[in-house]
Amino acid sequence: MTHELLLLRHAKSDWAVDMDDFSRPLKKRGRRAAKQVGRWLREQHLKPDIILSSPATRALETAQRVCRQLDIDESAIVCDLRIYEADALTLLTVLKTGCHGRRVLLVGHNPGLEDLLLKLIPHSVPLSAKGKCLPTAALARLAFEGDWTELAEGSAKLVTLIRPDNVPE
Repeated sequence: MTHELLLLRHAKSDWAVDMDDFSRPLKKRGRRAAKQVGRWLREQHLKPDIILSSPATRALETAQRVCRQLDIDESAIVCDLRIYEADALTLLTVLKTGCHGRRVLLVGHNPGLEDLLLKLIPHSVPLSAKGKCLPTAALARLAFEGDWTELAEGSAKLVTLIRPDNVPE
């Protein structure tokens, strides 16, 4: 059975506010980008069965804005502290142990998300104009055969990679 993993890097955060990293909110541009990604997911009929998010404010706000566009109650978001500042191996463990359903949306941070993406697919990923694989609010859609416990290095195929600059407003 084919499963899908949607990797979403949190949208642009506001560095102008004097807060610790964990509590930093989204910038206006980030709020708009998160809404765009949610709308794109809705238009593509890519409603996730489960949403796993870092509990950091900017990631959780991103997940909540996506949920609004998909008509998913925000209480459906599962926050997992392991996602915050996680490396690829930790994120893989979260997915293998905390997932059910066919399609999962994981909202988190770089460099962990980007490293996970590069580990899961057996080929390179096109970089953005600024040389990044997953800039803020980028979404990678991956597909793989088997169940979540079988997700492993090189086992997934990149189906789509969208970035805020190529999603219509």
